[in-house]
Order: sequence, then C-alpha cells, then structure tokens
Amino acid sequence: MIQVDSLEKTQHIAEKLAQVVTENDIILLNGDLGAGKTTFSQYFGKALGVKRNINSPTFNIIKSYKGRLPFHHMDCYRLEDSDEDLGFDEYFNDNGVTIIEWSEFIQEYLPKERLEINIKYIDADKRVFEIISKGEHYKQIKEVLNDDNITN
Repeated sequence: MIQVDSLEKTQHIAEKLAQVVTENDIILLNGDLGAGKTTFSQYFGKALGVKRNINSPTFNIIKSYKGRLPFHHMDCYRLEDSDEDLGFDEYFNDNGVTIIEWSEFIQEYLPKERLEINIKYIDADKRVFEIISKGEHYKQIKEVLNDDNITN
C-alpha cells in the first residue's frame, strides 16, 4: 500500500512507472469516480513524453498519443453492460503501453498478465494506492516501485 497525500506524490509514482514500462505493458487503474485515475494517466503520459493535452477519453473510450512509446488511454466506463470488443488486442499488442480506467467492464478482453493499481479515495488530499502484479514482468515493475521507497 502506498499512502498518497499530495499531487506531487501521485506525479512521482506515475513518472517512476513511466520510466520502467516497456512495449505492450497493460496497466489497470481501478477506483471510484474522483479517485484520481485520469490525473494519474495525465502524469504518466507526460512522463512518457506526450506533448498533447491528455484528457479523459470517456466519450471516445480510447485515445492514443505519441511519446517514448505509443500511449493508449482507455476509459471503459461507457462499456458497462456491453459486450462490444473494440479491437482491444490491437492496442494491447502494438508495441505501446495501455492504461485502462474502469477495466471491470472489459474483463473478458484483458490479458492475464498486467499491473493493477487500485486507488482508494480517503479525502480531498489523500489516497491509498494498492499495486497488484500479475505475471513475472509486472512483479519486477512493482519491485522497482517498492525499491524507490514510495511505498512508505
């Protein structure tokens, strides 16, 4: 668990993660509305070198950006009660990195190996991040984040 009490700490975690991701990495951001998923995605994208403004893809569902790696930002909130496959595999396997908000609505399309970040809203200034790694590659990413002492 990572106690987050400022936007600067959220930014630091996102930047550290952006330094260690590689091609075809999948990151799930889970949390209630207002938990900070899109803010985290914005910091992450900027750390990847994205120059464009990164905003919530709620109405588009998927937005792609150019950076050190292609960056796909998905917001699957509008896919609740839908079984539509929007070609997720093409995004997951195009040598970019994908962040998915509201991933619970596309569980059947997600790869088994991935990094999950559960964000729990405590109050206006505080969050708790829980990082779950599924697969050896993501375990290594989690260890890098832990070695950075951001989990204290």
